[in-house]
Amino acid sequence: MSKHPKALSLISGGLDSLLATKVVLDQGVHVEGVNYFTGFCVEGHTHAIRQKDRGRPKRNNALWVAEQLGIKLHLIDVVDEYKDVVFNPRYGYGANLNPCLDCKIFMVNKAREWIDANGFDFLITGEVVGQRPKSQRKDSMRLVLRDSGIDDRLLRPLSARNLPETLPERAGWVDRQRLYGFSGRSRKPQMALAAAFGFEDYAQPAGGCCFLTDANYTVKLQDLWQSRGSRRYELDDIMLLKVGRHIRPAANFKLIVAREEGESNFLYGYRKLYPNLMTTSHGGPFTLLDGELHPGDVELAARIVARYSQGRDAREVALEYRNPDGTLQAYHVRPMPADDVPKAWLL
Repeated sequence: MSKHPKALSLISGGLDSLLATKVVLDQGVHVEGVNYFTGFCVEGHTHAIRQKDRGRPKRNNALWVAEQLGIKLHLIDVVDEYKDVVFNPRYGYGANLNPCLDCKIFMVNKAREWIDANGFDFLITGEVVGQRPKSQRKDSMRLVLRDSGIDDRLLRPLSARNLPETLPERAGWVDRQRLYGFSGRSRKPQMALAAAFGFEDYAQPAGGCCFLTDANYTVKLQDLWQSRGSRRYELDDIMLLKVGRHIRPAANFKLIVAREEGESNFLYGYRKLYPNLMTTSHGGPFTLLDGELHPGDVELAARIVARYSQGRDAREVALEYRNPDGTLQAYHVRPMPADDVPKAWLL
């Protein structure tokens, strides 16, 4: 070799990117990691908010992977840039609103720009042939190479021996015989390799943290776009769609009703941005109102909130309605019977 090679690894925080990076590190290559923050992968978010999940691990898995490997990790915010991928995926969506192939092309293209700007030689990903139905077929993998402009500077160490030889292999920066030929959806080979490397604690290998793959989340996001009359969102929208019970009793507004104390505390942080309701006569959930409120909407919302309070069986529940400007109005309402809350209202 005429030079000491340098590689950038796309670190998602999952098992595959951990192993792929380790395989190349063990061949003496200088590796740094990158994680692109789109807003749709916020690990531990609801675990940190909800009381019942407080015991579950809360960590940024990309940072954790970098720490286990002893490499530098670059965290790069692409929330605004990524919107076009979500709104206009050239290759369409997966089962929900997940633009998986366009997402991969976007990430690899961003990484290609980074290695070109920083004098690195090639890129590493943890992709495995046949693992994902849309983005990890052989034909899809070729599209990623072409559309991102990375060409043969992309090394997929876990599947390399099932794929054409790449520049890092031809240049002798890595030994192809020390790479792997994994394929298919089974994660058993990766789990066996993790055990061989001594990795015992890692993100669950069958999943992924992207909210856009979640069917329930997709329903809420589509409802948000429909209510606003356009496909747009901000980071706060992404977070709020993951929290609380979302109820739309009318086309012009919805309620975000906390399901427990932790969610009430979280939603309370938005009290200066959204109109809100809080029960005062009984224990109950803090609730945000999102949309353009018409006459009678607040009273209807108050009756729904009362139904989810400890006064659900009382003749009357008192609530406090607060506007973002701080003005208050008291409401005394009869809780809405459970049977009067149609399933169609529940998002």
